[in-house]
Amino acid sequence: MVTPEQSTADGPTASWADRVAGLAGSCHPGPVVAVTALMAALAVTAGQSAARCVLTAAAVLTGQLSVGWCNDAFDARRDIAAGRRGKPVVDGTVGVTEVWVAAYAALALCVPLSLACGLRAGAVHLTGVAAAWAYDLRLKATAWSWAPYAVGFAALPAFVALALPGQPWPAWWVVTAGALLGVGAHLGDVLPDIRGDLATGVRGWPHRLGPDGTRLLLPVPLVAASAVLVLGPAGPPGRWGPAALVVAGLVAVTGTVLGRRCERAAFAAAVAVVVVDVALLLLRGTGIA
Repeated sequence: MVTPEQSTADGPTASWADRVAGLAGSCHPGPVVAVTALMAALAVTAGQSAARCVLTAAAVLTGQLSVGWCNDAFDARRDIAAGRRGKPVVDGTVGVTEVWVAAYAALALCVPLSLACGLRAGAVHLTGVAAAWAYDLRLKATAWSWAPYAVGFAALPAFVALALPGQPWPAWWVVTAGALLGVGAHLGDVLPDIRGDLATGVRGWPHRLGPDGTRLLLPVPLVAASAVLVLGPAGPPGRWGPAALVVAGLVAVTGTVLGRRCERAAFAAAVAVVVVDVALLLLRGTGIA
């Protein structure tokens, strides 16, 4: 078994390419790419200029990278104790010190990139990034583990809105939907790992609910976000709005029922509802401010 202090699986002679690959795998690349792409798309639909869209995406990317690397570096010992193979730090592909350096470097880049989008926009985005770091470093194992997700996800569309010309305040419904999506993302992210986390002493909000309680609660904030995205913006929702809400509700209920026998079904249903919510968010993008 390797230790977090080891630089790579092959020791100090491991290639530069191996270390880069290890760092890439340690940043939680799936969520990083998904969140960055979504915010870039939202910036386009909201009406930001091409240059501002690139700047917004760069700020979001560096913020997400910093959070992902911080998470893996801080959790290295716990992940090793739980035997979570497949993580570069656990497998020894990259050292924990290198991941910490990458996290702080990304954070250092995130600050000026965020503020370059405007003082208010930058402050909101950096508040969300700070909340995510607080989750990684402390709040993950407390009953308040949901709060950083709510703050972080609410801050993202608010950042996009405030980066528009004139720095308009974001609409209430887009911030509310973001917060609800954040709570749902927290429940869905933790659900597969609850038992392993409990074995290593982590007792966040979902862990206190238990696997069954988390599974039953998971669709609630996601469907609530769907309702806010459909009914919150001014004007009629159109034919597609109610239809999307009905689909989200049916998928959520189906996932909850099937999740009694197959936990992955509940998670898959939650992902499907998130896809519906993302589509609604992008369709409503022109009215986020």
